[in-house]
Amino acid sequence: MSETSEQKEFLWGPATGVGSLPGGDAREAARTVTGSFEDFPFLAELPARGPGADMIGRTIGLLVEMYAHVEPSGWRVSDRPGRDTRRARSWLGEDLDALEEFTQGYEGPLKVQAVGPWTLAAALERRGGEAALGDPGACRDLTGSLAEGLGAHLAELRKRIPGARLVLQLDEPSLTAVLRGHVRTASGYRTYRAVDRQVVESALRQVIAVHDGPVVVHSCAPDVPFGLLRRAGVSGVSFDFGLLTERDEEQIGEAVESGTRLFVGVVPSTDTALSDPGGSVMGVRTLWRRLGLDPGTLAESVVVTPTCGLAGASPAYARAALAHCARAARSLADNPE
Repeated sequence: MSETSEQKEFLWGPATGVGSLPGGDAREAARTVTGSFEDFPFLAELPARGPGADMIGRTIGLLVEMYAHVEPSGWRVSDRPGRDTRRARSWLGEDLDALEEFTQGYEGPLKVQAVGPWTLAAALERRGGEAALGDPGACRDLTGSLAEGLGAHLAELRKRIPGARLVLQLDEPSLTAVLRGHVRTASGYRTYRAVDRQVVESALRQVIAVHDGPVVVHSCAPDVPFGLLRRAGVSGVSFDFGLLTERDEEQIGEAVESGTRLFVGVVPSTDTALSDPGGSVMGVRTLWRRLGLDPGTLAESVVVTPTCGLAGASPAYARAALAHCARAARSLADNPE
């Protein structure tokens, strides 16, 4: 998607969260998110509430004419919506109500997360217990259902928060494993066959197409396929900065030069002592110099985030980490050299 100068003003804030937070209070989560990121809040996920509040369960609740229930091994396809699906939808409704309450009159970018088609296919079991990933037809059906459900979800958000410019984040931590044939079968003794890169790209394009605004893909796994994601049409890539390799750096340089935004995860997602904000983004500045990129483009190319979701952190640390992201982003903008 090409962006006009007017659109660029609204697409991104300098910092935001990845998705999940600790605890189970939707209003407290919305208060924390909007207080930490006045210019780029996000719809928080609270997986501590149980199945249906986790990222897989929440996204399953968005599917159209596809349902699932919880088994000891995970989420499995059902014939009709049951208690687990209803619970997922109810919790999402609570989260939307809370976010709407704390964003009255808000105008600017707002991020909403959902699991992407390939991580969902790797996680959702068919009736026999094997993942949808092992059945190309099931993958196609799942992608179509997800695209339709996301379209309705985004429309609901536009009604609730009409001033928001929605940014859709697709969580794809399993994407690299899908591409390399590393996703294990139910027995654990073998892996599913690697999915062709063109098939992967096509499904991502289908889901991305439901949104007329920017789409970001997040993965906190190593070896994020930056090139494939760019070809699929993403506007930004969210990743753990500490997992970058030299091979990744060349792809990052190409991504920046093509206008792709980098959501750099530089703040630890579990409790630890936080460095000064400038120190948190020192590696980003160093990478910019090494790649020969213009330091003046840092603020417009980079969004600062935690390395991954904060569900495993303490509530106090989660609040501190989000605030630290905002301060680190200011440091990056004020001192790009």
